[in-house]
Amino acid sequence: MATAAPIFYGYVVVSIMIAFVFLSLGVQAVALIHCLTQRGPAFQALGTLPKGAWAGILAVCLLLTGALWDVLLMGMIGIGVGLVYMLDVRPGLKDISDGKGFW
Repeated sequence: MATAAPIFYGYVVVSIMIAFVFLSLGVQAVALIHCLTQRGPAFQALGTLPKGAWAGILAVCLLLTGALWDVLLMGMIGIGVGLVYMLDVRPGLKDISDGKGFW
């Protein structure tokens, strides 16, 4: 009795890897676009890396993830950097730009 589980398993793994790459690219692209649209002095007032450093880090991660399609290394690093920006830096920049912050 033959089973098709190994064939189905391969398709599932490839589909999950492709979905993860696109998710990683999406998070990184949103973070990079948000970074590029913010004012540079707001980063200094927040006490984080300068705008150029964040933009460079996000752009390099985005380019390497898109060029290499490496799910395990660049995908994880890229989504990590994008999430750190989106969950740590972005709320601080939002507070500063809305006038509710300390700057």
